[in-house]
Amino acid sequence: MFTSSPVTGSKAEQYAALAAQARALLHGERDSIANAANLSALVYHALPDLNWVGFYLFDGKELVVGPFQGLPACVRIPLDKGVCGAAARTRTTQRVDDVHAFPGHIACDSASRSELVVPLYDGERLIGVFDLDSPLPARFDADDQAGLETLAAIFVDSAREGGAG
Repeated sequence: MFTSSPVTGSKAEQYAALAAQARALLHGERDSIANAANLSALVYHALPDLNWVGFYLFDGKELVVGPFQGLPACVRIPLDKGVCGAAARTRTTQRVDDVHAFPGHIACDSASRSELVVPLYDGERLIGVFDLDSPLPARFDADDQAGLETLAAIFVDSAREGGAG
């Protein structure tokens, strides 16, 4: 049975603890939808000042909402739209301090002010994106980006081990 522990210490220490929890949570589970659901819940409850955490999964044509925590979300996102589309298209993490200043931003939740989106690739294959929104401007910094990229890599590794998605 998995038990979540509060994360404390410096931001780097908090993300290291969160990564250890994520590895334990996803270990041995082969279903990528289950892993996306559990990782979304873990991050949503562990980190402060978030209003949405979840996954958009690539269906071969566009990003489709997957497991998440937060208010209902946009269902489909074309790769040429929004912060999620930019992350998937450019294969680079998008860290946006003010989503209202991002050209083509898709406002699924009007309370969101900043966003961080990590693209999920297994080699050349696009899996989707890991998306986090905050009601605070400039909520995410370089330490958050590095920590969340590590969590995304843990998810991709779990999907590589035989996921269903």
